[in-house]
Amino acid sequence: MTCIGRISADPSISASSALSVLYHTIFFSVLIEDAWRWLNLLGKKPVRPDYSIILDWIKNDSSVLDLGCNEGELLSLIVKEKNARTHGIEIDEQAIYKCVELGLSVSHQDIDNGLSEYGDESFDYVILNQSIQQVKKPDVVLKESLRVGKEVIIGFPNFAHYGARFQIFFRGKTPLTPSLPYQWFETPNLHFLSISDFRDYCRRQDIRIKRSAFLSNDRMTGMTNIFPNLLAQTGLFLISK
Repeated sequence: MTCIGRISADPSISASSALSVLYHTIFFSVLIEDAWRWLNLLGKKPVRPDYSIILDWIKNDSSVLDLGCNEGELLSLIVKEKNARTHGIEIDEQAIYKCVELGLSVSHQDIDNGLSEYGDESFDYVILNQSIQQVKKPDVVLKESLRVGKEVIIGFPNFAHYGARFQIFFRGKTPLTPSLPYQWFETPNLHFLSISDFRDYCRRQDIRIKRSAFLSNDRMTGMTNIFPNLLAQTGLFLISK
């Protein structure tokens, strides 16, 4: 009792001690949390910015069809992060082997031939990321995607980016940009569209644009959002009928 009485008699000491303990507790908690976060990041491959946006748009436990899934990197992330039921379609056999190694369900198919084997709204999401500009009949592929999927996620390089405009105007050559990295004789791209082109298409076809995101140098900025057709290298859209 005497000891307790002495402590209570000098409240300034107990208050400062309590503040010191609280400060050090918070400091070391934050330090440990940061240390664990950095340790967890070590050895992990950073997620591509467009993949990160697509992951944010997809709900947990949904069904996803990826048209032109390449080697399955995005599909694999969707499975892990969203616990989604996924299927991919790819025309490149070597890419399909990579998908199989990741344990993904993938079909060897040309999406230009349509998606007749899938019923209406068979999937919550259909993804066309960096593939719509490479198909022969983008209008057919888009309409089929909107039939099969409740929502469609599309990502494509913006041909009207100021870097592309500059090269065409001053050099008179096919532009090379981070989102259009191919020489004219080796590019897989068959169609060169801008963000304004796609918005006009959606308006004419009565397609609803539910969400959009625009990247410049793999970042989203305020100015890019204000002038996406000029400043964005890549456009992403979440659309539905």
